[in-house]
Amino acid sequence: MSAYRTAILDEIAAEQWPYWAPIRHHFGISTFGINAWRGGEPGASVITEHDEAESGEPELYFVVSGAARFTIAGEQLEAPAGMLVWVPDAAATRTAVATEAGTLVLSISGAAPGQPFEPSGWDTEYLEGDAG
Repeated sequence: MSAYRTAILDEIAAEQWPYWAPIRHHFGISTFGINAWRGGEPGASVITEHDEAESGEPELYFVVSGAARFTIAGEQLEAPAGMLVWVPDAAATRTAVATEAGTLVLSISGAAPGQPFEPSGWDTEYLEGDAG
């Protein structure tokens, strides 16, 4: 058994949601959350509106390619490829839309401060068809 695993992002795309690559689920990562979100055309959602108030988890977004317009706690931010967006306030509502074709955003999360990370399981629910 190898000390590492690899994957091509396009190979781990969720079949029923082609804009989502469930990276954490694919590798069985249990120490942090990570997903990739694609926005095919300008105006396409790459991060659906949500907050992390219940979990208390901060999130880091990395715009890998293209560009996105984030709205965080009502404030808009233009994020080109290469930009990192850190959202330490778990209660802040956030969303992002692609502003260029081919936009790809990684979302990375950890535990609430002072807490151990435990996967919430939402990704498994979606992949197994138990969520709508």
